[in-house]
Order: sequence, then structure tokens, then C-alpha cells
Amino acid sequence: MINSGTFTQLSPQSLLRQLINSSDSACLQVLSHTVSWSIYLEQGKITYATHSVEPFDRLERHLRRLSQQIPLITSEIRVQLRLMFEPDWQTQLTEKHSNVSNQPPEYQAIYWLVMQKHLGSTQAAVLIQELGKEVIESFLLIKEGTYELTELPDKMPRICRLDGEKIMGYCQGRLQIWQSFSPQISSPYQRPYLLIASKFHHKNLPEIQQNLTNWMKGFSLRHLAVIMNQDEVLLARTLYPHIVKGSIILHEPDPPFDKLPKTFEGFSELPKYITEFLNGQLVDLGVLPNTNTKNEHPGIFEEDVALPQRSPENSALPRENLQQFKIPNNIETAAQKVTTATVTAKKTYKIVSVDDSPTILKEISRLLEDEKFSVVTINEPLKAVMSIIRHKPDLILLDLNMAGIDGYELCRIIRNNSMFKATPIIFVTGNKGIIDKVKARFVGASGYLTKPFTRAELLKMVFNHLA
Repeated sequence: MINSGTFTQLSPQSLLRQLINSSDSACLQVLSHTVSWSIYLEQGKITYATHSVEPFDRLERHLRRLSQQIPLITSEIRVQLRLMFEPDWQTQLTEKHSNVSNQPPEYQAIYWLVMQKHLGSTQAAVLIQELGKEVIESFLLIKEGTYELTELPDKMPRICRLDGEKIMGYCQGRLQIWQSFSPQISSPYQRPYLLIASKFHHKNLPEIQQNLTNWMKGFSLRHLAVIMNQDEVLLARTLYPHIVKGSIILHEPDPPFDKLPKTFEGFSELPKYITEFLNGQLVDLGVLPNTNTKNEHPGIFEEDVALPQRSPENSALPRENLQQFKIPNNIETAAQKVTTATVTAKKTYKIVSVDDSPTILKEISRLLEDEKFSVVTINEPLKAVMSIIRHKPDLILLDLNMAGIDGYELCRIIRNNSMFKATPIIFVTGNKGIIDKVKARFVGASGYLTKPFTRAELLKMVFNHLA
């Protein structure tokens, strides 16, 4: 087995297929255009797959899908996972090119969910499978790069083993569908915006759901699909005719998602169920499958679900069944026709930003107002509580280090008001220490946004706590 090389010598498909057929146990590490992929294989079976572009954003999206069927996966649990396991940017930078000595932090988070019995072992296996399909879909698009085979991390617990051949076949079929939308759609991370124009009312165009138009404000196709609880390919299929006609424009992916490969290149194989999908006969492709029966759905490739081995009592963890997400046979028929009044409807959410820096307040207002959120800025922290009570925001952005008042104490005061028990409070701070994050949790903060932040990071916070 070749332990390293470049993709000028071996394609991603043939490299992964070679590892699967050889029944080796190794971690395949790939680097292409600053993005790294890691695929963990045990005796030719995939146990986990991840890449370096926002792994906790990816975990968040798939956990949100699960949470609609599993009450234990609450927003509080998802926030707790990030605070406990998501490394800061400095840690990510030092580990980016290092040898794999530890299991991925988001894998640790999934294992923690199983240990705490928030997830059953079968549910965790389905989650890992869905994450793996998304990662391998992008992996198959790599055109150039380097790879290396390393040993598996020590004591990495195995939750499941997945059939790599079937996953590759599934991903190739999905990429065929994405290619059918090119050149108009070149990435699931492109961001649709609705234009107000007469041609929008073209009688031959399908209608769009009103609540979908309310969220066309900077979120990618992939994130919109989670908000709408739809398969992202079905969502792209619905929007595609409007994109072609110019009623919807697509902005390029926000960093760092712009670093992922585009979906231009096609594949030679087109599985039967993909053909059925393109013909409109299959509507549940890629949606979370029912796990009552193994492999009853073409999207499920679970094998050898491994129960955690930490202690004997854990081997009896329940294997809950999950119901399929329901998608209408025709997602246009139930949609409400979009009019100019719909597009210009009142802003969906009110966000209050508290900071003693006018520069930070101006920047936050600019980033969010551009996306049609209603933003209220407060630059007098000592008067913040009364202003917050008056405005009744849906989300609060709170600076941690302000003159005259401690951000932790202000958060505690806000939380003690019964009106804001469930209102997301996000600390905006330059502090990156773990102690600060623990203290933030203690006083009731919902999240942590580190300065300097990007527009994408700010929108991600909105997605995590409001969408």
C-alpha cells in the first residue's frame, strides 16, 4: 500500500476504493487548497469522515435534523457540545498540519452524546453516516492535492462501520444531480436572494413557500434546507427555475465554505434511484432513514453498529428507531404564492447588540441589516437592561468587557428577568480561554462569538439560535 502521494497519480475515488478493498485500518489524510479531509477506516470499513471546513457547523446541521425526532437533542445540548468540544481557531491552526494523534473533537462530541444517553447507538450511527456522506461527496470532487496514510488514533471508540463502496455510489449519484443544475448552481453553499421583479410572477414557474422567502437572507442552500427540513437537492430543484429566470440570484459561498471544491464535474455512473429522483418519482432521497430494517432504503449503508465499550452497562444502550422525515410528493403544491408583499414583509427577528464600542456596533448593524434583520444598538451598558425590556429582542449580542459593568453580571441580570429566560444571549468578546467559556455557561450565555468575527460567523450564530 502506498502511504503518501499526490492526486496527479491517483484519483480520490480510486484511492478510497483501494483502501476499502484492501481491508486496511488507517486514517487517510488529504490536503487540497488549504482544506484537509480525514477518513478513518477499520478493516476497509469507514468509521468516520470529516474535513476542516466548519466541522461543528456540519454537526450542528445534522443534529438539528435529528432533534426534530429526538427530544433529548435540545438547543441547550447543542450549545453545550460546542462549548465543551469545539476548539478555538488557535488550536485548529496548530493541529491543522499535525499528525493525527487524537480523535476529531466533533467525534468526541458524538461519543459524549451516546455516553450521556442523549443519543442511542443506532441514532449515533445514522448521524455519523449522514456526516460521512456529506464529507465524502466533497472529497470525490478533489482534483489536485496530497494524501498520506497514518495510524488510527489511539483508543478511538468505534460507534459504527460503514460500507464505503455504497457510500461512494450514493455520493456519485448526488453529484450527478448537482451537476444537472450547473452552471447556475455550483455549490450547496451558494446563497440565494430573491429579487422583486415582474418576471418573478411568470405563470410557468413553480411557486415558492412564503417561509422560505423569509429566510433568503444570507443562508446557504445547505443551511436553508435544514431550516425548512427539506432535502437540499429537493430545495435546489425547487429554486432552480427561478434562478434560471433571474427571479433568484445566487451569491458565492461565504468564507471558509468557498474553499470547498465546486460541483461541476460529472460521474459516469448514474444509479437507478437517482434517475427516478430526476424524474420526480423519488422524493425522500438522502432524508434521515427509518432504522427499523437495515438497508431498506438506498440511502442507508449502516453496518456493524458498535456499542460503546467504556463499561459493561453501556453495552445495553437502547437502539431507538427513527421515523423518516416527511417530504410532500410535490413541495410546490402546498406552497403559498409569493408576492411583492411577501418579499417586503416585516423583518423576521429583532436583535439587540450591547457594546460600548461604536465601531463594533456599526459593524454588527451593517452585517445584519444587510440581511434584513432588525438591529437595535445600545452603547450605554448601564442602561442596557431597561432598553432590552423595552425592545423585547429575539436575540441579544452582549460585549463581555465594557466600561462600568461586567458582561457576566449583565447577562445574569438579564437572565433573572422571566421575559428572557429562553432568549439567546451571545457573548461577543476577544477572550478565547476555556475558563471564560465555562463562566459564560454558568451565567446563562447561549453562545460565544470571538472578535474579530466575520459575517459568516455572525450569521452562523443566528442560524444556531434563531432559525
